[in-house]
Amino acid sequence: MCDRASVGGMTHPGCIGKYTIDGVFTGIEYKGIAKKLIYNFKYKPYLSDLKNLLVDLLFEAIIQKEEFIKANDNESGKLKILVSIPLHSSRLKSRGYNQAEILARELSKKLKIKKTDVLERTKITLSQVGLKREDRIKNISGAFGVRKEKKELIEGSLVFLVDDVLTTGSTLLEAANVLKRNGAGKVWGIVLARD
Repeated sequence: MCDRASVGGMTHPGCIGKYTIDGVFTGIEYKGIAKKLIYNFKYKPYLSDLKNLLVDLLFEAIIQKEEFIKANDNESGKLKILVSIPLHSSRLKSRGYNQAEILARELSKKLKIKKTDVLERTKITLSQVGLKREDRIKNISGAFGVRKEKKELIEGSLVFLVDDVLTTGSTLLEAANVLKRNGAGKVWGIVLARD
């Protein structure tokens, strides 16, 4: 993602490629009280009870976006799935839950779109927080794979990738690349907050 203006969450026309993300829908800005809430949802003391408030904010924001409605409606004949950005098993063990998975699970109920865990984290990465754009891209490169037993679910499907915070977009770009190289049709991001 180039940080240039785009319309309605669509990937900037100059950045579109065969294996890139088709666009990203965000709920709120990552600042002020929203930043504090997300921090408490994601880090100690791990207030996972914030999920209802945060999912409601995200849901209400995306269902009002014309481009989201178009993306969802234009692909009516295709299988639609929600896929959360996975954590590495070691980070999942220390945190106890994956905040992106919680968001995807709760959104699945509201959007009536199946959630599935087709992506897996194949390598341990550093936290992206505080890394420069180039370092983020290098850090996340090769971090994802598709679970062999679930690969048929993504072939030709419309995938909504769910994550908590969008900064440079390197995580979503890497995940979309892996999904499209494994047969996904369109890949859109749904992110709680944009930095």
